[in-house]
Amino acid sequence: MNIVELYELYKQFPSIQTDTRKLRKGDIFFALRGPNFNANAFALSAIDNGAAYAVIDDPAYNTHANMILVNDALATLQELALYHRNQFNIPFLAITGSNGKTTTKELIHAVLSTSYKTYTTEGNLNNHIGVPLTILKIREDAQMAVIEMGANHRGEIASYCNYTRPTHGLITNVGKAHLEGFGGYEGVKKGKGELFDYISATDGTAFVMWDYDYLREMSQNIRNIVKYGSFNSKIVESEPLLSVEINNIKINTHLVGAYNFPNVLAAAAIGTYFNIPVEKIKNALEDYIPSNSRSQLIEKEGNRIILDAYNANPSSMRAAIENFEKIKAPNKILILGAMAELGDESLYEHEQIIKLLDKFNWKEVVLVGGDFLKIKSGYKTFDNSLKAKEWYKSQKIENAYMLVKGSRSMQMERVLE
Repeated sequence: MNIVELYELYKQFPSIQTDTRKLRKGDIFFALRGPNFNANAFALSAIDNGAAYAVIDDPAYNTHANMILVNDALATLQELALYHRNQFNIPFLAITGSNGKTTTKELIHAVLSTSYKTYTTEGNLNNHIGVPLTILKIREDAQMAVIEMGANHRGEIASYCNYTRPTHGLITNVGKAHLEGFGGYEGVKKGKGELFDYISATDGTAFVMWDYDYLREMSQNIRNIVKYGSFNSKIVESEPLLSVEINNIKINTHLVGAYNFPNVLAAAAIGTYFNIPVEKIKNALEDYIPSNSRSQLIEKEGNRIILDAYNANPSSMRAAIENFEKIKAPNKILILGAMAELGDESLYEHEQIIKLLDKFNWKEVVLVGGDFLKIKSGYKTFDNSLKAKEWYKSQKIENAYMLVKGSRSMQMERVLE
């Protein structure tokens, strides 16, 4: 079956699933393989449980008339996404960066949705499976598409661009994230820069945070640039919730910390570019409430807690600590989980975080897991977040201000459960 024939089936059954646990009747199931799994083994049960078709790439499992055998199920999924993408003549905005991708994406979606039918990445489905699935969820009524792209090695963003074909691009920033896969900071810069390379090659439009010299440099070959930054805006308040002023208009957000300033500016700039009225932009940004452990301010058991535990790398960890230190409050407690995927630089980067902590006075600092355990410090340490939770519960903490942050693998939100 060629891609055109498969697309005709997709139009009849326009819901793709790769996880049998989430399967609904009428889905097309794509049986993907990985180093430790082979979903071909679940293809028959997927059909038995209501899947309209199952796309497989292992002949040994081709046991039903509604199975579609292809050479590579993942490649076929991405090819189908490209074919679907080509049916649209609307703006496709791609977003990548080391920090703030998902928050920026959510803010942009909130702003654009005030005036356009906008489809966007759900959660953080931003990898080689999530990006094509996102594209395939876009319906005929779409007027805008916002696609988040994550990456942990060179060539990844370029591959996503091949089937997303973004007309517009934004890089939030470049920081010390996934150093192991990228081979260092310069590798991160080149990897994230693949988005701007594509925008340049296709004469698209880039939204560039003009305060960052490296983004100016990375975008220098792009003809169409929309600049945003502090030249027309400023932070009014950031302790703890962020208020900004853009073109003399004050916006009070529900986001924690000054480090969200560029994310708000990006959304405002994109809304302005697409002719959304100022009042709609302001209302969308003020109405957005973060969730999923991203810059959340929680009131619990007499404590105020900043939960920013969705992810962490040296850049975002440093920004969170520095922002927390500026908050005028007694009894400040930090519960920090280790940072992942830093390769040979991991121990050094954890040491730098501890040195930063040493500069300030805290009521308590708790370090959890990973390379934090290898470094001598005067702070409490625990092997994992569940043990940190036991400590937290035993302390019966009240009237404190807390920061809880760590890499996704550390699951630091469990401390508060």
